[in-house]
Amino acid sequence: MGEVQGVVAVRCAESAGVGVRLVERTGPEVGAVRFAVEVSAPGLAARVEEMVGWVGAADGLAGFLAGLAEEFRGWDGERVWATYDRDLTVRAVFRSGGYVGLTWTVRPWRTAQRGWEASVTTWVEGGEQLAALAADVRAFVDGG
Repeated sequence: MGEVQGVVAVRCAESAGVGVRLVERTGPEVGAVRFAVEVSAPGLAARVEEMVGWVGAADGLAGFLAGLAEEFRGWDGERVWATYDRDLTVRAVFRSGGYVGLTWTVRPWRTAQRGWEASVTTWVEGGEQLAALAADVRAFVDGG
């Protein structure tokens, strides 16, 4: 997990072949950046381009992940975050032992009746690893 040369990569703690990458950041344009999201698992490789992130947004993906990291003792149920146009959705669940399951769903062509979607679940440690991921996402989106 981490940001390397403008890439944020998340690998599943339980299956190294499962992962998510945020790549190819461009912008900002009027406070927004664009980037691609790649999800992968054995037999699956999917990519959606033109995701939009808002620089400095408290309700963005980085803020969502940071909020989860602050609740490292866990929570009940599922927490959900999505981009404004819902081409990326992240669902989070807490499991005993301190791990958080992040299910990343990408779906292009949001308004097409016959579009597709792909999901992978990455398990990460709910404290420091999740906080580091939040910081990497913030640096990626904010460009710092």
